[in-house]
Amino acid sequence: MSDGMNKVMLLGNLGADPELRYTASGVPLLSLRLATNETFLDRQREMQERTEWHNVVMWGSRAEPLSRLLSKGDCVLIEGSLRTTSFDKDGLKRWRTEVVARELRFTGRRQPPALPDDGLLPDMPMHDAPLQAGSMQPASMQDDALRPPATARGGRKAKESRPGPVVDAMPY
Repeated sequence: MSDGMNKVMLLGNLGADPELRYTASGVPLLSLRLATNETFLDRQREMQERTEWHNVVMWGSRAEPLSRLLSKGDCVLIEGSLRTTSFDKDGLKRWRTEVVARELRFTGRRQPPALPDDGLLPDMPMHDAPLQAGSMQPASMQDDALRPPATARGGRKAKESRPGPVVDAMPY
């Protein structure tokens, strides 16, 4: 069997400020809500617009600086892959598909001064731990509970995450 390809490219606007959390072992996890818009002609030949919402996550060392630079409304280009996980909620097995971002480029609204002109962050590893066989996450993150960050952008108190949920079992 040949290898497949799992690649996603999205261009859209952030629908909310990013949420930075940490695993129990201290690995940063950035969650983003990205809206993409599509226009099309319906059967009556009227222009329609459809918005699709995407859950995007970014693991590792780039999560913290991006949490300080990104804000609601920013236009970004994200390149990554799809990952589907399952979790139990109220005794029912549920599924969640999200985009695991590998690259993020600012494309519009504002160009943060801390980034180079091309909008790319310097090359940094996405994961601070080796991947475990058969997994899309570093081994150190698979069963770690999240803990809330001490502060968010600008030194203000960050939104608190509920203590105890396991990253793979978060029902978004």
